[in-house]
Amino acid sequence: MKKIMAIVREDRFTMVKDALLDIGYPGMTVTEVKGHGNQKGITEQWRGRTYKTDLLKKIQIEMVVADKDVENIVQCILKEAKTGSIGDGKIFISSIDNVVRIRTAERGEAAI
Repeated sequence: MKKIMAIVREDRFTMVKDALLDIGYPGMTVTEVKGHGNQKGITEQWRGRTYKTDLLKKIQIEMVVADKDVENIVQCILKEAKTGSIGDGKIFISSIDNVVRIRTAERGEAAI
């Protein structure tokens, strides 16, 4: 099993979520996060004043899936989240040793 954590732009989240649902992966945990990478924020103007925003709003999507499903999900996220501009986000993939469904005490892939 693998955990996929994707950090995407706020405006691309609905497209990613709908695409994952369309290919059969409705289960996810979603968190509103702030941060920056290489871009180190943006400079904006409002009412004639310039100000720097160094922590940008993003959406973090987390999913635990079977090993065989990882590449399909990653490609789906890439297709929907990519704009080609700096700040598109990242996808992290890590191993999960075990999962336990609390309601039924199922373990492993049966629990996801």
